[in-house]
Amino acid sequence: AQSPAWAGQPSSDPDARALGLGPHHLAYVIYTSGSTGTPKGVMVEHAQIVRLFEATQHWFGFNERDVWCLFHSFSFDFSVWELWGALRHGGCVVLVPGHVARAPSAFDELIRRYGVTVLNQTPSAFRALMDVESHSRVPNRLRYVIFGGERLDPSMLRSWSGRYSGHAPQLINMYGITEMTVHVTYRSLGQSDSSGPGGLIGRRIPDLRIYLLDGHGEPVPFGAVGELYIGGAGVARGYLNRAELSAQRFMADPFSAQPGARLYRTGDLARYLPDGNLEFLGRTDEQVKIRGFRIEPGEVAAH
Repeated sequence: AQSPAWAGQPSSDPDARALGLGPHHLAYVIYTSGSTGTPKGVMVEHAQIVRLFEATQHWFGFNERDVWCLFHSFSFDFSVWELWGALRHGGCVVLVPGHVARAPSAFDELIRRYGVTVLNQTPSAFRALMDVESHSRVPNRLRYVIFGGERLDPSMLRSWSGRYSGHAPQLINMYGITEMTVHVTYRSLGQSDSSGPGGLIGRRIPDLRIYLLDGHGEPVPFGAVGELYIGGAGVARGYLNRAELSAQRFMADPFSAQPGARLYRTGDLARYLPDGNLEFLGRTDEQVKIRGFRIEPGEVAAH
C-alpha cells in the first residue's frame, strides 16, 4: 500500500529543465572542521558529481549487477560515492543501520547476506572488519574494496589478502577531499604493495590536475616534497557564506589557459615517486583525521 505521504505524487522523475534546474545548481553542502571553531560548508554542484563517475568508470566498470552499501553518514562525502555510485549505474544500494555499522560482526553478515560487491571503507573501519571476516565460512561476493578518508598502511592487508586464492576482491586506495568532490587519486593495490611505503595514493583522476608547489607557489622538482594544489572538473564552488575563506583556499589556476580555471589548496604534503605515483606525507598544519573525519585542534581549543 502506498504511504499517505506519497499520495498524489507523480511516479516518474521530475523534468529538471521544466523546473529550471541545471548542472550548475547545488547538489549538496557538507560541513568540514574549521580551524577557528566554525565548521565550513563545502558547496558541490550536480556536474561535479556526474563527472566523478564518468572519469573513473574505465577503472571500475560498475554495472546494474553491483550491490553497494551505504555505510557512511551523509555528513561524510564518502556516502556520495556509495549512494550515487549505485544509483547512477542502475545497481542496488543497501542501507546499513547505524547499530550494524558499529558492529563489525553484524556488518560482515550483512555483506554476505545481500551479496555486496562494492565495499567502501576507511582503513580503520576495515581493520575491525578483517578481524571478524577471518572467522566466517560463508563466501562473500566482493569485487572491490575501496579505501578512502584517511591514510592507508598497506601492511595491514597482508593477512586478509592471503586468505584468498585467485578470486580476491580488488583493493583500491583513493585519496580524496570534500572540496574536490570525494576522490582525487586512484591506486590499485597488489600483493607487492603490502610491503611498500605507506601513504601511496597513486595517480590523479584524469579530469583533474595536480601540482606540488613550494611556499612561493612554484612547482617543486620531481621527487621533492610539496603542497598539493588540485584543479580540474572536481573543484567545488567554494564555502557557503565564507567568501574570505573561499578566496584563501580556492584560487585562480596560474598554470591553466582555460578561462576561469581554479585550484584548491589542500594543505596536504606529497611527493612523486620514481614510477610516477604520489605518496601522501602529512599536513602543513595541525589537522588530523580520525576514522575519516577531519579534526582541527584549533576548533577544539576554540570551544
